[in-house]
Amino acid sequence: MRNIRQFLVLCLALISVAAASWAASKSQPEFDKIKSLAGDWEGKSAGGNPIHINYKLVSGGTAVMESILESSDAQMVTLYYLDGDHLMMTHYCMANNQPRMRADASTSSPRDIKFTYVDATNLSGPNAGHMYAHSIMWKDADHVTQHWTWREGGKDKVETFELQRKN
Repeated sequence: MRNIRQFLVLCLALISVAAASWAASKSQPEFDKIKSLAGDWEGKSAGGNPIHINYKLVSGGTAVMESILESSDAQMVTLYYLDGDHLMMTHYCMANNQPRMRADASTSSPRDIKFTYVDATNLSGPNAGHMYAHSIMWKDADHVTQHWTWREGGKDKVETFELQRKN
């Protein structure tokens, strides 16, 4: 009887471990890459303006909060998170809208995560200015390049940030 109980406990433990691995998101490796950014970063925009970015794991590690400070007037927050099998982001913009983007597996690679527009809250219309695409490219663990695409009136403008880890 004791051996049967031990066998059943072992089977339940194995099923629990298997179920946890089955439930893992297909985008977990990309999310882990975003998590690796935790800490302070600094660099310059294409226009030469200094930029400071902080990445912080929040909500028990289920989201990464990116705080962008380009100047005392230009502060924004982006949250990266998993939604089932998709890596998502919501950008809380100074333009008073909140675009949501999804990582595009067909154009991303292990060193480059590209996000494409899904929708936005508080967007006054389709031609109103909003962030439309975003990518993060890893040169190495301490150097990344970000490209942010702003769309307004059907025209795109890309802003590039070259960043290095501060600490």
